Amino acid sequence: MNNLKSKGTKAFLWDIIGKFAKNGISFIVMIFLARLLEPSDFGLIAMIMVIVGIAQIFSDIGLGSALIQRRHILPIHYSSVFYFNIVSAFALTLIVYFSASSIGKFYNNPDIVPLAQVISLAFFIDALSSVQNIKLRKELDYALMTKLNLISSFTSGIIGITLAFNNAGVWSLVAQVLSQGFIYAFLVWGAARWRPTAQFSLKALFQLWGFGFRMFLSGILETLFTRLDYILIGKLFSPAVLGFFQQAMSLNSIVIQYSSGSLMAVLFPVLSKIQKDLIRFQNVIRKAFAVICFIDFLILGGLYVTANELIVLIFGAKWEPSVYYFKILALSGFAYPISALLVNILSSRGNSKAFLRLEIYKKILIVGNFFVLYFYGLDPFLYGLIVTSVIGVALNIFAASKEIHLPSRLFIRPLLSQASIAVISVTITIFSVQHIHISLILMFLIQGILYLCYYFFLSWVFKTTSFAEILEQIQPYYKKIIRMKETS
Repeated sequence: MNNLKSKGTKAFLWDIIGKFAKNGISFIVMIFLARLLEPSDFGLIAMIMVIVGIAQIFSDIGLGSALIQRRHILPIHYSSVFYFNIVSAFALTLIVYFSASSIGKFYNNPDIVPLAQVISLAFFIDALSSVQNIKLRKELDYALMTKLNLISSFTSGIIGITLAFNNAGVWSLVAQVLSQGFIYAFLVWGAARWRPTAQFSLKALFQLWGFGFRMFLSGILETLFTRLDYILIGKLFSPAVLGFFQQAMSLNSIVIQYSSGSLMAVLFPVLSKIQKDLIRFQNVIRKAFAVICFIDFLILGGLYVTANELIVLIFGAKWEPSVYYFKILALSGFAYPISALLVNILSSRGNSKAFLRLEIYKKILIVGNFFVLYFYGLDPFLYGLIVTSVIGVALNIFAASKEIHLPSRLFIRPLLSQASIAVISVTITIFSVQHIHISLILMFLIQGILYLCYYFFLSWVFKTTSFAEILEQIQPYYKKIIRMKETS
């Protein structure tokens, strides 16, 4: 038990350190590219990557999740999935390559055709490292994954910036995407211990299929509905508008990456190992939920109050239209980290049937909002995201409570308390600086510091569950540092 907790903690720390470093590198690269390239370039690449992202789910069909969730795995399972992924990826590469002209006609933009043909290679490149990634995740070897991701992100970033400096335009983004996948695949083949054998078994694939197929259907729904907005915006508006929206979405994803991304990546294999121990499972979930609520609203509120200064300082004045989109997206951004944990409860316990049913319910809600986008425009759609996010979280809480026999109030209380504190902190911060006229950098720092102070102070005053859990998690490390100082 202690060994699993230790491995899980180390994996989480390595993963979150890796995400900070990787996203830090990516952020710096994006600063250069955003200043060197036009918003329309980012819009073009977003139009293509949304198609690639939807097609990517078919290269795995849920078998990767099944390999992690299944407790007893043989070498033939890994090899069979590897060869299946290679064949699927090759087929997807051919399909996208020969469909590039149709994609260009759909968007009424012929510039997309050669870009889509080249980017189609991403399927095959990613398939080369897919099983190695799965095995490293299952073994909680996030230290190695972190190191390889950092190297590939840094190197591909240099390639993209160099091409952008040499007026390669949108092709610098294409080169960055492909080179990152290729470099990572090359490195993981050299560093990881696993190699595919000559074995292949349809029987082994079918053993994974029961769980994997429902997760595959859930993945299709999730991928389609999280990217359909890009497709519709790319179809209805100019590449520049999509570029502004895409940049706002990228910043909004910071909430996901730093409030839940690492924890979710580690929790799924950890929860899968303790799925039969309900009491222990409940305890882990309660603690994780409290921590996520605290971090989620801490980051989201900070991003909201500093949005204007953040975007203009980093990307330049030409990206200022992204501020409006980002602020509205931030209001609905709270839902993903929280929902990610709640649905992980179902998937880690092998209840893929309930997982799929829940996803269908939520996607029915989202369909209505896509009709709003198509008939009424972008602004009503963005506000509609807030409504669908709130309802989606409520559905997730109900399903998770039922699955592990915990009262819904244990989830609702920390969620509402931290959300209320975030809203109050944002309001006070904005009111405090409304008559101050200083440079963007100073305004960014002042707003950020004020929000953090208000958020921590109010959490302490009201003694929220999330704040108490954060202190409990930090305390052992604080005591350890104190002991090290005393001994030195």
